[in-house]
Amino acid sequence: MPTGPTELLVIAKEPVAGRVKTRLCPPFSPAEAAELATAALTDTLETLLTLPARRRVLVLDGRPGPWAPPGFEVVPQSAGGLDERLAAAFGGCTGPALLVGMDTPQLTAGLLAPALAPDAWDGCGAWFGPAEDGGFWALGLAEPDPALLR
Repeated sequence: MPTGPTELLVIAKEPVAGRVKTRLCPPFSPAEAAELATAALTDTLETLLTLPARRRVLVLDGRPGPWAPPGFEVVPQSAGGLDERLAAAFGGCTGPALLVGMDTPQLTAGLLAPALAPDAWDGCGAWFGPAEDGGFWALGLAEPDPALLR
Protein backbone atom coordinates (compact mmCIF):
# COMPACT_ATOMS: atom_id res chain seq x y z
CA MET A 1 0.00 0.00 0.00
CA PRO A 2 1.37 3.40 -0.92
CA THR A 3 2.13 5.87 1.88
CA GLY A 4 1.61 9.63 2.00
CA PRO A 5 1.08 12.53 4.42
CA THR A 6 -2.70 12.28 4.71
CA GLU A 7 -4.89 10.06 6.87
CA LEU A 8 -7.80 8.51 4.95
CA LEU A 9 -11.05 7.90 6.83
CA VAL A 10 -14.19 6.08 5.74
CA ILE A 11 -17.29 6.58 7.85
CA ALA A 12 -19.66 3.66 7.44
CA LYS A 13 -22.39 1.47 8.85
CA GLU A 14 -22.07 -2.28 8.91
CA PRO A 15 -24.05 -3.34 5.80
CA VAL A 16 -26.82 -5.28 7.56
CA ALA A 17 -30.29 -5.81 6.09
CA GLY A 18 -32.75 -3.37 7.63
CA ARG A 19 -30.02 -0.92 8.79
CA VAL A 20 -28.63 0.39 5.50
CA LYS A 21 -30.16 1.86 2.35
CA THR A 22 -33.62 1.67 3.94
CA ARG A 23 -34.95 4.41 1.64
CA LEU A 24 -34.58 1.94 -1.23
CA CYS A 25 -37.13 -0.42 0.35
CA PRO A 26 -39.34 -0.86 -1.56
CA PRO A 27 -38.72 -1.53 -4.41
CA PHE A 28 -35.65 -3.39 -3.06
CA SER A 29 -35.90 -5.89 -0.24
CA PRO A 30 -33.80 -5.15 2.87
CA ALA A 31 -31.41 -7.95 1.83
CA GLU A 32 -30.99 -6.46 -1.66
CA ALA A 33 -30.40 -3.01 -0.17
CA ALA A 34 -27.73 -4.47 2.12
CA GLU A 35 -26.07 -6.16 -0.87
CA LEU A 36 -25.95 -2.79 -2.64
CA ALA A 37 -24.48 -1.13 0.46
CA THR A 38 -21.87 -3.89 0.73
CA ALA A 39 -20.87 -3.44 -2.91
CA ALA A 40 -20.58 0.36 -2.56
CA LEU A 41 -18.54 0.10 0.64
CA THR A 42 -16.27 -2.59 -0.83
CA ASP A 43 -15.59 -0.44 -3.91
CA THR A 44 -14.79 2.57 -1.72
CA LEU A 45 -12.42 0.63 0.54
CA GLU A 46 -10.64 -1.03 -2.39
CA THR A 47 -10.09 2.35 -4.06
CA LEU A 48 -8.66 3.87 -0.88
CA LEU A 49 -6.20 0.99 -0.53
CA THR A 50 -4.58 2.10 -3.82
CA LEU A 51 -4.04 5.68 -2.64
CA PRO A 52 -1.09 7.11 -0.71
CA ALA A 53 -1.94 7.52 2.97
CA ARG A 54 -0.20 7.75 6.31
CA ARG A 55 -3.05 5.82 7.92
CA ARG A 56 -6.31 4.26 6.70
CA VAL A 57 -9.21 4.16 9.16
CA LEU A 58 -12.67 2.63 8.88
CA VAL A 59 -14.89 4.51 11.35
CA LEU A 60 -17.59 1.89 11.72
CA ASP A 61 -21.05 1.70 13.22
CA GLY A 62 -21.21 -2.05 13.74
CA ARG A 63 -18.74 -4.87 13.33
CA PRO A 64 -16.34 -5.52 10.47
CA GLY A 65 -17.22 -8.44 8.25
CA PRO A 66 -15.67 -10.32 5.35
CA TRP A 67 -16.21 -7.21 3.20
CA ALA A 68 -13.56 -5.33 5.26
CA PRO A 69 -10.17 -5.75 3.58
CA PRO A 70 -6.90 -5.81 5.50
CA GLY A 71 -5.09 -2.49 5.58
CA PHE A 72 -7.65 -0.48 7.55
CA GLU A 73 -7.61 0.26 11.25
CA VAL A 74 -11.22 -0.21 12.42
CA VAL A 75 -12.49 2.18 15.10
CA PRO A 76 -16.05 2.45 16.40
CA GLN A 77 -18.18 5.44 15.52
CA SER A 78 -19.17 7.65 18.41
CA ALA A 79 -22.77 8.21 19.38
CA GLY A 80 -24.71 11.29 18.36
CA GLY A 81 -25.66 13.11 15.21
CA LEU A 82 -23.54 13.29 12.09
CA ASP A 83 -21.72 16.38 13.40
CA GLU A 84 -20.66 14.56 16.57
CA ARG A 85 -19.63 11.43 14.68
CA LEU A 86 -17.56 13.46 12.19
CA ALA A 87 -15.97 15.48 15.00
CA ALA A 88 -14.98 12.28 16.82
CA ALA A 89 -13.59 10.73 13.63
CA PHE A 90 -11.41 13.76 12.90
CA GLY A 91 -10.51 14.03 16.60
CA GLY A 92 -8.50 10.83 16.28
CA CYS A 93 -6.30 12.31 13.55
CA THR A 94 -2.88 13.90 13.98
CA GLY A 95 -2.41 15.73 10.72
CA PRO A 96 -4.08 16.23 7.37
CA ALA A 97 -7.10 13.94 7.07
CA LEU A 98 -9.58 13.22 4.30
CA LEU A 99 -12.91 11.55 5.09
CA VAL A 100 -15.26 9.87 2.62
CA GLY A 101 -18.55 8.11 3.17
CA MET A 102 -19.42 4.50 2.47
CA ASP A 103 -21.66 5.38 -0.46
CA THR A 104 -18.88 6.58 -2.75
CA PRO A 105 -18.26 3.85 -5.33
CA GLN A 106 -17.68 6.63 -7.88
CA LEU A 107 -14.35 7.48 -6.23
CA THR A 108 -11.26 6.99 -8.31
CA ALA A 109 -7.61 7.56 -7.59
CA GLY A 110 -7.67 10.42 -10.09
CA LEU A 111 -10.61 12.12 -8.39
CA LEU A 112 -8.85 12.16 -5.02
CA ALA A 113 -5.32 12.80 -6.31
CA PRO A 114 -5.48 16.60 -5.81
CA ALA A 115 -6.23 16.12 -2.09
CA LEU A 116 -3.47 13.55 -1.66
CA ALA A 117 -0.61 15.18 -3.53
CA PRO A 118 2.49 15.94 -1.42
CA ASP A 119 1.73 19.68 -1.58
CA ALA A 120 -2.07 19.34 -1.32
CA TRP A 121 -2.28 21.08 2.04
CA ASP A 122 0.18 23.91 1.34
CA GLY A 123 -1.86 27.06 1.99
CA CYS A 124 -5.09 25.04 2.13
CA GLY A 125 -7.04 24.48 5.34
CA ALA A 126 -9.82 22.29 3.99
CA TRP A 127 -10.83 20.17 1.04
CA PHE A 128 -14.46 19.58 0.05
CA GLY A 129 -16.07 17.24 -2.46
CA PRO A 130 -19.63 18.48 -2.97
CA ALA A 131 -22.42 16.10 -3.99
CA GLU A 132 -25.19 17.10 -6.37
CA ASP A 133 -27.83 16.48 -3.68
CA GLY A 134 -26.34 19.16 -1.41
CA GLY A 135 -24.27 16.81 0.71
CA PHE A 136 -20.65 15.87 0.26
CA TRP A 137 -18.62 12.85 -0.78
CA ALA A 138 -15.35 14.01 0.76
CA LEU A 139 -14.30 16.35 3.55
CA GLY A 140 -10.69 17.07 4.39
CA LEU A 141 -9.02 19.14 7.10
CA ALA A 142 -5.36 20.15 7.13
CA GLU A 143 -5.42 20.47 10.92
CA PRO A 144 -8.34 18.41 12.21
CA ASP A 145 -10.16 20.22 14.98
CA PRO A 146 -13.35 18.55 16.23
CA ALA A 147 -14.76 21.96 17.25
CA LEU A 148 -14.99 22.93 13.57
CA LEU A 149 -17.57 20.21 12.99
CA ARG A 150 -19.89 20.80 15.93
